[in-house]
Amino acid sequence: SRYYREVLPGEIVKISRHDVQTLDVVRRPEADPSAFCIFEYVYFARPDSIFEGQMVYSVRRRCGQQLAIEAPVEADLVSTVPESATPAALGYAQKCGLPYVEVLCKNRYVGRTFIQPNMRLRQLGVAKKFGVLSDNFKGKRVVIIDDSIVRGNTISPIIKLLRESGAKEVHIRVASPPIRFPCYMGINIPTKEELIANRPEFHDLAKYIGADSVVYLSVEGLVSSVQESIKARQDNNPKTQKSFTGKLGHCTACLTGDYPVELEW
Repeated sequence: SRYYREVLPGEIVKISRHDVQTLDVVRRPEADPSAFCIFEYVYFARPDSIFEGQMVYSVRRRCGQQLAIEAPVEADLVSTVPESATPAALGYAQKCGLPYVEVLCKNRYVGRTFIQPNMRLRQLGVAKKFGVLSDNFKGKRVVIIDDSIVRGNTISPIIKLLRESGAKEVHIRVASPPIRFPCYMGINIPTKEELIANRPEFHDLAKYIGADSVVYLSVEGLVSSVQESIKARQDNNPKTQKSFTGKLGHCTACLTGDYPVELEW
């Protein structure tokens, strides 16, 4: 298989053995910017996916670089919880001039933890899910890059594991802003009460999860990381890009509460 092109917003496509045909494109009203889900870039999509003419992996690496500008820290090495945040961790390490080193390896015989029915089972699952590469970080200050912290349940046992295995300091840097609001566009985000960003613990999150420090990427930093390459292409070829993206915009509702459509109840 090979990459052909993206399906445009509102486009109805017929794919046959002979060709790809556009049957219709429902046009967006001129005043409305596009509202592509920004969390596709942060977490949902495969890193080799291509959206809006750019590869998700490259956007995640830029998020890591931006995070390094916004939240540097005195440390010896940068790592991640394998493996969704690896591109961001590589970007952070590159920008900070620190080595990227693996501190955890995945146990391939354990299933997914987030579907466990309660918090205790999820935490136990996390402890079994990873092996510790202690020779790589014993006595060192470690920066762990995560792509998102939603409830705060899974990162705590990982920090505990690293400390027990000899890490001198564990700093958490999150390559996306805190999720604060529910999504009404089809993504099953936990309730407002479950989200760590809305809980009292968030005011001292580092203490709550057992880290030396925690800093999230800003909303502005995420948006600029996502839009940088699109804007550059628009400037170079305005006609082509205008037909592709229309008025540039991304949905950040789960981060800001600013929904792209008016909600009716």
